[in-house]
Amino acid sequence: MQRVIPAYRTPGEDLASREPVWLIIEQPEGDAEMRYSLASLPINWSKRRLIRLLKQRWRTERVYQDLKGELGLDHYEGRRYSGWHHHVSVALACYAFVVVERSRLFFPPPRGSKAHRALTRAA
Repeated sequence: MQRVIPAYRTPGEDLASREPVWLIIEQPEGDAEMRYSLASLPINWSKRRLIRLLKQRWRTERVYQDLKGELGLDHYEGRRYSGWHHHVSVALACYAFVVVERSRLFFPPPRGSKAHRALTRAA
């Protein structure tokens, strides 16, 4: 994790006038592929807080994919807000049910166990 100034080109903008951003490079264990992220977050944030926020974005995208793929969030073809609101509400209620059922079947590891430490370290 390092503060950098991005070097992409924008017409009419001076490179020296840009503010530094966080460059975060991640290489998961056992994976040859590296992932890069730029984040324009405050400089005084801790490393742990930056990584937690970055992982939260991944979780949000994963939930959205699940809602679209498993529960039909993207199948709405109506034209009114009330119909869209009803469709999204039903999809979210179904997703809440799926999450509860998953947690009953795959409950988290006990506190203090090796698996629990690995999960909290990742977050």
